[in-house]
Amino acid sequence: MEYYCKKYEDEVETLPEKYRSYIGRKVSFILISILLTGTIFLYSLSVGNADLTIFDITRTILGMPTELTHSKSIIWNLRIPRAIAAIIAGVALSISGVVLQSILRNPLGSPYTLGISHAAAFGATLSILAGTRNWLPMLDLPYMTTLFAFAFSLISTLTILAIAKYKNATPEVLILVGVALSSLLTAATMLLQFFADDSELPEIVFWTFGDLGRAYWESIYIMGFITLLSSAYFLYNRWNYNAIDAGDEVARGLGVNVDRVRLTGMLVASLTTAAAVSFLGIIGFVGLVCPHIARRFVGDDQRFLIPSACIVGAVLLLASDVAARLIIAPYVLPVGIITAFMGAPLFLYLLIRGYSH
Repeated sequence: MEYYCKKYEDEVETLPEKYRSYIGRKVSFILISILLTGTIFLYSLSVGNADLTIFDITRTILGMPTELTHSKSIIWNLRIPRAIAAIIAGVALSISGVVLQSILRNPLGSPYTLGISHAAAFGATLSILAGTRNWLPMLDLPYMTTLFAFAFSLISTLTILAIAKYKNATPEVLILVGVALSSLLTAATMLLQFFADDSELPEIVFWTFGDLGRAYWESIYIMGFITLLSSAYFLYNRWNYNAIDAGDEVARGLGVNVDRVRLTGMLVASLTTAAAVSFLGIIGFVGLVCPHIARRFVGDDQRFLIPSACIVGAVLLLASDVAARLIIAPYVLPVGIITAFMGAPLFLYLLIRGYSH
């Protein structure tokens, strides 16, 4: 009996050490990912037609004189906005994806599969056609394409929420509703493209590709503000998401209002996604891929999964943008093409494997 008591005491004493090691691995992954983000960020500033070294970039950022007179304009007006937009959009799409996967308890949940991105594409296409053909004079005003994309993203989200509330739909059904809406909106966008003339079609197609080249400081401020607020909201609800991961009944037993948390989370995630997509176009699969990458390293604990997914999203989109500028340099590919090439195989892998969250 004394032997078993001693063994129990030894195990209890080792628990804090094991827990610190358990937490330390997760924190280490987050810190390494942050360091990697900073490294890729600096390297991305040196990639482009203008031959700028890291030394020139550092001196320009610090306000020190350089031999290249045009370096300040290139860095502050083109490359830094592009890199910051990649980080913000990566965070916005990834955090939306990880929350949607949690509250829907489905590994295929993401802004892309729920049709939010396709709704934005339809709204932007409709705005471009209406503006060039003078259907409404106000559509020639700045930001109208962005506002239309944002509005249709919200309409798509509200449609899904309405079905969830009034038909008492399960999370699995919500995913299917999103897939159906994606197909419908894609068909509608293609129909509008069919009737577009030679001057309208390039603008529509270029927008639907998803590109960081259209980022500018005003859009960065708006995206950053919305992403910051939504991230704070998601982190505040991290324990609620952990409870929902254990099952709806378990969460209700712990005092979580599952329906309210699920609907509010979907709405905030959609707002965050719409803010990024309406300015930059469709950037697919980031919200699907990054949560799964982060989950492999930190597990399902939302305290660590949410920040990890955000950083992985920033790394992935920054790296994709660098690849888009290098693959066929000096031409620049839309970053949405790169993310689709990376995300589509994982999407098929999850479908074939039947990954259970």
